[in-house]
Amino acid sequence: MTASFHEMWQELRPLGRNSATGGYRRYAWTGADADCRAWFRAQAEARGLAYELDRNGNQWAWLGATGHQDVAPGEAVVTGSHLDSVPDGGAFDGPLGVVSSFAALDELRRRGADPAKPLAIVNFGDEEGARFGLACVGSRLTAGALTPEAAHELRDADGISLPQAMERAGYDPDAIGPDPERLAAIGAFVELHVEQGRALDLSGDPVGVASAIWPHGRWRFDFRGEANHAGTTRLEDRRDPMLSYAATVLAAREQARLAGALATFGKISVEPNGVNAIPSLVRGWLDSRAPDQDTLDTVIHGIEQAAAERAARDGVDLTVVRESFTPVVEFEHALRDELSTLLGKAAERPVPVLGTGAGHDAGILSGTVPTAMLFVRNPTGVSHSPAEAAEEDDCTAGVLALADVLEGLACR
Repeated sequence: MTASFHEMWQELRPLGRNSATGGYRRYAWTGADADCRAWFRAQAEARGLAYELDRNGNQWAWLGATGHQDVAPGEAVVTGSHLDSVPDGGAFDGPLGVVSSFAALDELRRRGADPAKPLAIVNFGDEEGARFGLACVGSRLTAGALTPEAAHELRDADGISLPQAMERAGYDPDAIGPDPERLAAIGAFVELHVEQGRALDLSGDPVGVASAIWPHGRWRFDFRGEANHAGTTRLEDRRDPMLSYAATVLAAREQARLAGALATFGKISVEPNGVNAIPSLVRGWLDSRAPDQDTLDTVIHGIEQAAAERAARDGVDLTVVRESFTPVVEFEHALRDELSTLLGKAAERPVPVLGTGAGHDAGILSGTVPTAMLFVRNPTGVSHSPAEAAEEDDCTAGVLALADVLEGLACR
């Protein structure tokens, strides 16, 4: 790793880490989140960058401007990612992009590159949605993809609302909302991210360029039955929502397999949640993704149909609510091709271009500003887990690639 990358990585690595699991619990508007935010600001100030906090709690570090208000429309080149995590997530998802952004700026200065355009590094808040159940809250609010009214309705598992959490953390929840002037200043946004898969490992390339993000969403399935005694209620007399839920989990796997898509029930809530009680309510959250919209629609329809048929058989009531959705994101072809050209100049072969099933802030912003992504090789392909990994040489390659991109976009 470059010296500056290594130093920053070691400073950031302990923040929000759970010693028992080795994973990270950097949830929005918590103490761990505050520590990460303090780290970001310290890195900005140590480099003489102008620090800016926007109305939605996203952090910005500017070179060549004191803030977005000093930038002409479409002039700024922006990079960055996020610092929050999923429950017991890995070290690289999000932080690799932020640390690499500061390290790439250091590399530009080492080269003596002189940016002709303002450069900014951003840390978007609450990208993972681990606390309030909605991903990319910071970028969604900024882009107008999430209304302040809807954001105010978000609550965590303890019933704490987003405004309450922000206020407790020292931020003004009444200020949140669209930020079109800020977005208008951005001419290009490039997000570096660890690959969440093994395409680069299989191809033997340390760095790749993203082509598109699959359409994806989250659906809540509520199965309502009848609570009763586990030791006295005959099997034929039960209205057990757990049976309906279990059958739906299996149906989701089968529908996804047949369609070449992905479907995962990864979160569940049970009431009354007693070992010796038949549940009255089983609530499960489905995450599904597919290469295209028609395939995703087919998968969701199949899962809902299977759930409804099983619920009727079990005497259980079913409600399905779509909680979030992001359509397919095709990164701007001109910017994507420019990145491939810039990186291809120093490579012995063309830089691979690959799609991804994971959502990102870059995907949210793509409807408003030109966006692109770089992926750094993940030898295990594992993500959202403590086993998430990237080799030192590949991290260095990612920093140098990002520096090449920023030099090509901003220093000419």
